Amino acid sequence: MTDLLVPAIGSPENSTCILARTIVRRLCISSARLLRRGFFPALLCAAAQARGALPPQIADELIRADLPQDSVAIWVQPVDSERPTLTLNADIPMNPASVMKLVTSFAALDMLGPAYTWRTRFAADAPPGNGVLDGNLYVVGGGDPVFGYDRLWRVLRQLKDLGVNEIRGDIVLDRSAWNLPPFDPGAFDGKPMRPYNAGADALLLNFNALRLTFVPAERGGPPRLTADPPIAGLVVDNALRTENGPCGEWDDRLDAQIAPDGASTRLTIRGAWRDSCGRRDWHVVPLSPAAYDAGLIEALWRELGGRLSGRAREGTTPEGTATLLEETSPPLGDVVRDMNKWSNNVQARILLASIGAAGGGTPDTVSAGARTVRLRLAAMGIGVEGLEIENGSGLSRTERITAHSLGQLLEAAWRQPWMPEFISSMAMAGVDGTARKRLRDSPARGFAHIKTGTLNGARAMAGYVLDSNGRRHVVVMLVNHPNAWASRAAQDTLLEWVWMADNAASPATTLTAVPLQRK
Repeated sequence: MTDLLVPAIGSPENSTCILARTIVRRLCISSARLLRRGFFPALLCAAAQARGALPPQIADELIRADLPQDSVAIWVQPVDSERPTLTLNADIPMNPASVMKLVTSFAALDMLGPAYTWRTRFAADAPPGNGVLDGNLYVVGGGDPVFGYDRLWRVLRQLKDLGVNEIRGDIVLDRSAWNLPPFDPGAFDGKPMRPYNAGADALLLNFNALRLTFVPAERGGPPRLTADPPIAGLVVDNALRTENGPCGEWDDRLDAQIAPDGASTRLTIRGAWRDSCGRRDWHVVPLSPAAYDAGLIEALWRELGGRLSGRAREGTTPEGTATLLEETSPPLGDVVRDMNKWSNNVQARILLASIGAAGGGTPDTVSAGARTVRLRLAAMGIGVEGLEIENGSGLSRTERITAHSLGQLLEAAWRQPWMPEFISSMAMAGVDGTARKRLRDSPARGFAHIKTGTLNGARAMAGYVLDSNGRRHVVVMLVNHPNAWASRAAQDTLLEWVWMADNAASPATTLTAVPLQRK
């Protein structure tokens, strides 16, 4: 279908377009009234929208947000139809922000399968005897994207149960399974300690993150500050000052600085704290994966009463080691759900690297992943013109895709055996995940599964809407403009327009809206 062409403001073509659109809008309103009396003119409205004219309520929201239509791309198509019902600039590549995670999820589910798991191996130079592991303990990473420190604690506890009380050697951390390109966590926005900037790693423990908890002091003064999990060799200093006032954007007033301090590393927390904030958690990534993993595993091992004659360090695993334990991740279907519901960037990066490793891993696992995804989409008939994949998470200034390609991807996913895992990974508008505050007071609440994305200059959504007649539609809307942040109302209006399905009534009696639970 040909996209809507938007003439320049003030041109004769634009005047004609405005006149035509005005006539169409009036016909739409009149036809809706006539339809209730059994007349056919509403068909003219549907035909006009199918040709690309934006529904007036969506066009009006774009005007309110000061967004020109040439900064917006839209694709709407029923899953049981071969033709879209609404398109706009659908073949122009745009930055999809975190909606790019749908591309990564699609490829991972299709290539690896929803039951795919990652394994982390714990091995030794020789089996333990008399409570002693004589030699090194090797922790061999396999790319587990959700290896939290609670699971690591359980594995170390199992080692104790196997009779290992002392390691007469080092704990060797082996992350050599992947060949990763150089990575700078501060390259995107100059904030290297923000968790969303963490990179992929074959041995990523606890997302490489440290949780700092602030609790107001009982008698005034700086808040009490605790750090979790324990990291051997990391000292946390509280240099916060207190001030009065409403809580507001409390984390914008905080700053973290890291510096070596002899054999330790010192993390200093500075900034202004207001007791009106109550208890708060703040996550930071203060160390490299190598330093973080070494500090975490050594601290947990000693907490359990284990003895270590050497230290935790980087290294590779020699041939002939004996496997003591294997820790298996949750299945990919569960990981994708967690990733998309809450838009976890590092999980998306790991999925792309996992695809790259499965695709040969050359010249590195990230570029191999991007290449493999592109080939897979093309083989499935999904357009790859203009597709640019940098890391698979959408946290990028260079990633691009068209609304048409996203629409094709969502259509293709609908026909796959892993479709339930794919759809359930998206946030339900007004109910959970990153879309929990969308459509909260709308009768369409709970009828849209969408992935959202926001960057400076980009705001996007894509997913599925179940309309008031029980028919499901693919919906994509990408906005690239300095005012993109203001496009939420237009996006929500598009979702409501699809849900209405030309009905003036509430949801069909066969559908039940999800009860509203305010928080």
